[in-house]
Amino acid sequence: MNVLVTGGAGFAGSNIAIHLKLKNQGFNVVSLDNLKRRGSELNLTRLKRCGVRFIHGDIRNREDLSFEGLSFKPDAVVECSAEPSVLAGYNGGAEYVINTNLAGTINCLEAARRWGASFLFLSTSRVYPIDKLNALKFTERETRFELDGDQGVAGASGNGISSDFTLRGPRSLYGATKLCSEHMMEEYRAMYGMKCVVDRCGVIAGPWQMGRVDQGVFVHWVGSHYFNRELRYFGYGGTGKQVRDLLHIDDLCALADWQVRHMDAIDGEVFNVGGGRAANLSLCETTGLCSDITGNRVRVTGEQQERAADVRVYITDTAHVRRATGWAPRRGAADVLNDIFRWIRSNEREVKAALFG
Repeated sequence: MNVLVTGGAGFAGSNIAIHLKLKNQGFNVVSLDNLKRRGSELNLTRLKRCGVRFIHGDIRNREDLSFEGLSFKPDAVVECSAEPSVLAGYNGGAEYVINTNLAGTINCLEAARRWGASFLFLSTSRVYPIDKLNALKFTERETRFELDGDQGVAGASGNGISSDFTLRGPRSLYGATKLCSEHMMEEYRAMYGMKCVVDRCGVIAGPWQMGRVDQGVFVHWVGSHYFNRELRYFGYGGTGKQVRDLLHIDDLCALADWQVRHMDAIDGEVFNVGGGRAANLSLCETTGLCSDITGNRVRVTGEQQERAADVRVYITDTAHVRRATGWAPRRGAADVLNDIFRWIRSNEREVKAALFG
């Protein structure tokens, strides 16, 4: 099988490309990336070492997705490219996030149509409206906010958010462009018979993520403890009780591998993918774990004002993807943070420059 991974030098893309190549004898895997995100250049050596060919290209440019630009015909496209920050556009123009996350994905869809390739799209839990998520019933506990079990709202329960949750309401430019891309994918599938699958991912974390506070928060938290940098809790009382689930990148790679090889069985599906009830943390709990893992205690301040697009609690209901694929996350929250710590320790100079330089 010939597989093209777009955003293939980024965190998710590079790891998925390497996994596909190493786990599947005979797979020809090509990674395409514009290297815009700082730290993505560090993945080029990893890709080459594992036999993944890298092409410096940009999905915003249709020519980069031509046969001449790639010199091979993909059987499958794994679309991982994105401007990944939920804050994109809030402090500036919307052009880049729209051109990358929507127009760029449309270019990928059109290329996949020409090639007759299947299409796996990494979307986001941020497609769900912010105000609807924040309106869910919750209980405040000592270290976290907890979703109540009886929500009385379709797609929401104590197990988290399923793909039945409402899509009506504002969600950020990042979430909107990803949802629009999902709609375009649905049209391509209906009109051209393309095999397509969507993974709406919660927080993904692990080694080789160049995390920031707005995208990659768990890597940012471990890195800040490792390098003794001050942190801040934003909003919701300033105590760090807001909760996210987290999915180890290796668990996502295992799912993407299965999906690429079984597109006929899951064609048209939309999956919510994340750590779910088995792997979730509040920022307060993350601080405690990071202190234990690194041996460092850093100053953490609190700010009452919520940031734009923030959500009190998000946990993925993974029941649908479990039933359809047999996949389930294998690694817990502590496993994720420990793996991040070991990666930072082994690559201290490069990681410090990428995270805080």
